[in-house]
Amino acid sequence: MPGNSFGHVFRLTTWGESHGPAVGCTVDGCPAGLPLDVDDIQRELDRRRVGQSRVSSQRREADEVQILSGVFEGRTTGTPITMVVYNTDAKSHHYENIKDSYRPGHADYTWDVKYGFRDWRGGGRSSARETIGRVAGGAIARKLLATVGVKIVGYTLQLADLRAEVFDEEEIERNIMRCPDARVAALMVERVDQARRELDSLGGIVEVRARGVPPGLGEPVFDKLQADIGKAMFSIPAIKGVEIGEGFGVAMLRGSQNNDPFIRRDDGTIGTASNHHGGILGGISTGEEIVVRLAAKPPASIARPQQTVDRDGNPVTIEVHGRHDPTVLPRLVPVAEAMLALVLADHLLRQRLARVAWPEQSDG
Repeated sequence: MPGNSFGHVFRLTTWGESHGPAVGCTVDGCPAGLPLDVDDIQRELDRRRVGQSRVSSQRREADEVQILSGVFEGRTTGTPITMVVYNTDAKSHHYENIKDSYRPGHADYTWDVKYGFRDWRGGGRSSARETIGRVAGGAIARKLLATVGVKIVGYTLQLADLRAEVFDEEEIERNIMRCPDARVAALMVERVDQARRELDSLGGIVEVRARGVPPGLGEPVFDKLQADIGKAMFSIPAIKGVEIGEGFGVAMLRGSQNNDPFIRRDDGTIGTASNHHGGILGGISTGEEIVVRLAAKPPASIARPQQTVDRDGNPVTIEVHGRHDPTVLPRLVPVAEAMLALVLADHLLRQRLARVAWPEQSDG
């Protein structure tokens, strides 16, 4: 089956190409009665859009969203919610001279191998512009999660070897790198400017945290919560690594160091004294903060000469010109938040099907 949909109960389908008329999505399974208007969606799309700073692509798109169905008088109706964003600043001629060459680091070759045909305009469906649908759908998921007190926050943790040393949540949206450390953010901007001048690009790490997640979300075998989070994050363009909680750091620990002791909190609930597990045990949420990190590769579109081959296998030298991100990190933040929201919203609704009665409804 074509992999254009994600989720089981809360299900997102995205559609459209980078240089086509429009991109968008359909969200199915959202319960009726959820307050929702265009501003809820637009707010998140504005954080993702191109041209918002000198560390992002200079393609000029307003990314104005229209809700075509599923919302009436400011509330969801329980029917599919379809949203559209029209492309207004695509410049396909930037790609005409390299349309028959395989750009290093891109999906050109693999799409040709799979389909025998591809949309060469800006990468077509493989372009990161597809993530508009993810962010739009994720905005609805966030609204649903807010009804049970879940908050999601993401930020740039690391650019190349520059890593945030302090965490000031209020600082994240104050700087164009979306880094919680103001001093390191300034260094990151300088490093991106240098890479752009050198016709190069930079990778890094984005971290996303979800707070207030109810314990009990996730399935115990193949649909473990971390498995679905991993799939969600790996489906984002440019992502090459995902870790949850201590992540690869567990390889350096003993069980006595890695185990998180259970405690009874002051409010009577059960929690853990530490959070090496990143909010998930046995594939099911514990109620602790869920912590996810994504490693993003340097953007593949760089304007310096690169060696490759054309569709016939002939050696060629190409330079990829146009408007491209020197790093994906600041615009990756809202995409990663959206994907985590989609997973949690889906599992929240699945959990409501998992038992006859919620604890507060039970007679004991």
